[in-house]
Amino acid sequence: MKWTAEAQAAIKKVPFFVRKKVIARVEKETAAAGKSIVSLAEVDATRKQYLTRMESDVKGYQTDICFGPGGCPNRVADGESLHQRIEALLAKADLVGFLKRQVKGELKFHHEFRVTIAECPNACSQPQIKDIGIVGACRPGITDTPCTLCGGCAEACPDDAVSLDPVACRPVIDAGACMRCGKCIPACPTGTIGEGERGYTIYLAGKLGRHPKLARPLPGIYSPEEVLDIVSACVQFYKENSRNGKRFAEIFTQEDFDRFAERFEKP
Repeated sequence: MKWTAEAQAAIKKVPFFVRKKVIARVEKETAAAGKSIVSLAEVDATRKQYLTRMESDVKGYQTDICFGPGGCPNRVADGESLHQRIEALLAKADLVGFLKRQVKGELKFHHEFRVTIAECPNACSQPQIKDIGIVGACRPGITDTPCTLCGGCAEACPDDAVSLDPVACRPVIDAGACMRCGKCIPACPTGTIGEGERGYTIYLAGKLGRHPKLARPLPGIYSPEEVLDIVSACVQFYKENSRNGKRFAEIFTQEDFDRFAERFEKP
């Protein structure tokens, strides 16, 4: 559906974490009115209705995923199936029922538990500021195949995490600088750098608002099944400890993070 310039400018003023929902509502109501172009009037009307009827649209959680297979050339993992399974897990947890029992007054979108998936470390879906951020990851590994010191791997790495050791005639990967994007793997013509481990990095307890807090990454790379186990454990912790709409990041302490890191430690 086409949007006028004024409508596009207005929708950008809607908070980003509900912008997709508002856009979908605007286009649905515009189509229902028999119109094919969204104008400023449609945006204003929908926005007013959205604010006054917000509680009826709160479902207790929000999930999001980045561009996915059709739009991102950097994707490391296919997160669409995982996204659907997480959506089902959160729906079954009845978080909206939990919030209705805990929150005094009307529910708002900022009460909702937020999970997002980014299919590569570029992290377009902003996992660092969500309750749970899930980021596609591929750790490179050094194989026994001889290296020609061509330098392709070092040139492909956007984080300067790969260098060449001319004495050992091998590439060297700085684990602390490596973002696990996997770009160095196809850039190696000899196969000296191969795929070590593929899956997801998990960030816990991020938020914006009055007291913003960046999520912290658990140390491992996790399979989809392990991701679901961690999400389930986080939801259980949240329901056991949150009162009156407290966000996950407000109740999940450093000690709690350390316990989760130990509980889900990778061998």
